[in-house]
Amino acid sequence: MSIVPTLHGILLNVLPVFTQPGGAVFLRLVVGWVLCPTRRTVTGMIPYADPDGHRSHDAYHRFLRGAVWCVHQLFRAWAAVVVGMLCPVGTLWLLTDDTVHNKTGRKVAGAAWCRDAVRSTGPRTVYVWGLKIVPLCLRVVPPWGGEPLAVPIAFRVYRKGGPTLLDLVVEMVGDVTAQFADRWLVLTADGFYAPLAGRLPGRVHLISRMRHDAAIYEMPPPHRKGQRGRPRKKGKRLPSPATMAARVRRWKRVRTCERGKHRERLVYVREVLWYHVQPDRPVLLVISRDPAGTEKDDFFFTTDLAMDPATVIAEFANRWAIEDTFRSTKQHLGGEEPQCWKAPGPERAAGLAYFLYGVVWLWYIRHGHASTPLLRPPWYPHKSTPSFKDALAALRRALWRQRLFQTVGAHTQTNKLQEVLLNALAWAA
Repeated sequence: MSIVPTLHGILLNVLPVFTQPGGAVFLRLVVGWVLCPTRRTVTGMIPYADPDGHRSHDAYHRFLRGAVWCVHQLFRAWAAVVVGMLCPVGTLWLLTDDTVHNKTGRKVAGAAWCRDAVRSTGPRTVYVWGLKIVPLCLRVVPPWGGEPLAVPIAFRVYRKGGPTLLDLVVEMVGDVTAQFADRWLVLTADGFYAPLAGRLPGRVHLISRMRHDAAIYEMPPPHRKGQRGRPRKKGKRLPSPATMAARVRRWKRVRTCERGKHRERLVYVREVLWYHVQPDRPVLLVISRDPAGTEKDDFFFTTDLAMDPATVIAEFANRWAIEDTFRSTKQHLGGEEPQCWKAPGPERAAGLAYFLYGVVWLWYIRHGHASTPLLRPPWYPHKSTPSFKDALAALRRALWRQRLFQTVGAHTQTNKLQEVLLNALAWAA
């Protein structure tokens, strides 16, 4: 099988998850998924996964719908690889959100009518048929700087009637906390996941958005000796965050690094009790204002009362990395395209797509970035940081070179026409 040694070395770390011959099928399917220039259906990937026809096409279909392996165990093994290589020490910065993988067919296991957050507006809600995916990603700062990356390390599919989205995130965070028992974790999520503040383990802090009209309070006064009645649960009602921002007269100016770009913000910080999401402990409210006055005020909070407000603002802005993960997995890896219907096929196909997204970035960071020059098209001469498409093309180029020239030696010099062919194959998708 034609697979570059650097990629093979990464995949070997998760190979014990599979039985044989499932492991060999897995390796071939990963290569075929990367090289496939058409729709990523299983039959579309087979010619590139197994060009010599060593196995029947049924083996690849059966691998997704009936082989003995678990997508949760795959991501648990993968989390150990990613954290060990990219974040071996220090705090683990996590991101989470949900997205929908559009599907066709009335009997797709796990599929349901879901709200499409992209096309829905305030007065109009759009529903689509598909799988609701909830990944947990590790926020990684790449060696070339710029916008951070969100590498999936856990994965769940939401099913109506089962655990809620919040339950699934709590479950994934609990697994990661148990796996890395000596590490502190910080989870960043949008305002929908704010109720997680009162449900996360003790070594996990949350950064999220607070409602502009949130009901916030001071901490309750201490219970006096001899005072009758139960102790108070909350103190005096405070103005809403929006009203509080309008009354602030003294702002503190800070510098933030949001998605790789340095900016200045005006901040106001206060410890408050948001009884609705965390009734027993205060949170740190961070009000962010644009000094130029062109953007609306933002209201964030964190359960870590000692966290710097500039870090809170920057980490919430860096949450956009998970949106890039969703887009690239769907557009460049065809995560919605495998036509699997029976359980657990649809969940496994979606999980493999997010796993492969992480594999491409890890290979590029460890091996491809230093050895592959960054392509700067004539219309983008100032391009300085690679995109996921650049990383995917670099891995394709290495795989095609291995496959086309393995019979004449891997280090054989290629002529100009062969280089043009390799570039065309690398960018064909």
